Amino acid sequence: MPPPRIPPIHCLLSFEALARLRSVTLAADELNVTPSAVSHRMRQLESQLGVRLFGRGDFTLSAEGAAYLVQVRQGLQALQQVPGPGAGSGTTRLRLAVTPTFSRQMLMPRLALFRHAYPDVELILQVSIPLMDTKAEDADLEIRYGSGPYAGVEQERILVDQIVPACSPEYLHEAGPFEGFDTLEQVGRARLIRSPLEPWNTWFAACGIALPEPREGSQFNDVGLMLDAAAAGFGVTLLRLKLGHEWLDSGRLVRLSPRSVASPHHHFLCWKPGAMQRWECAAFADWLRQSLA
Repeated sequence: MPPPRIPPIHCLLSFEALARLRSVTLAADELNVTPSAVSHRMRQLESQLGVRLFGRGDFTLSAEGAAYLVQVRQGLQALQQVPGPGAGSGTTRLRLAVTPTFSRQMLMPRLALFRHAYPDVELILQVSIPLMDTKAEDADLEIRYGSGPYAGVEQERILVDQIVPACSPEYLHEAGPFEGFDTLEQVGRARLIRSPLEPWNTWFAACGIALPEPREGSQFNDVGLMLDAAAAGFGVTLLRLKLGHEWLDSGRLVRLSPRSVASPHHHFLCWKPGAMQRWECAAFADWLRQSLA
């Protein structure tokens, strides 16, 4: 039996560029070929592999395409390593700035999957401050928290969330009951935990409660600390259902209303123009989209 035929390198390069840029025109410009050449290469590659690499007209990868892209990028990276005494270890560094609670709750539990898919990528993580968009050092990619958009960078919204009021079982027993936590009377007899990351006016407006943003009460500038304070009995907090699911699942917090309201703040993946031309940046962005989907 003859050995399996390896796809032509120009087809693999075109596939990687098209998966990253999601545009035949942009991929053609990067590769210095015509758009029709990129399309022809994709047809050739899919025909040889016997699978569809893209699922829709917007160049969203199929399941087979996403799996194959990991292998293609690893192969292309290996080919870029020059043999010889000065070649180095082949490790590629990717600097990522990320907000604290997102890192603990959403990123770290999933990060082993990225490490297994891209073992040659060395991740360097640093903390960025939510809303202020400041970090200790420069980063290749940054996960920001706020309302966006952001000047000077390209960006993609990667996580939206709903908020609900929540408190510890002990505080509910002490100050409750709160049935829905959607009236002026109920809100008025509760201690409200404050944070600029999740202002109370979002909940007040949704419930028709005519109150200004509270000026008294414990205040925190980190979502995780705010939820920990609520679990310790400080009062009622606004909990993001995706970011704070661990506190609900463990029973440390209980939600006070079946209703949820869209938060005005989201998580964005941000990068400087041109960063996505680096394969490791594009690989991390693709992985993050799929892992949060």
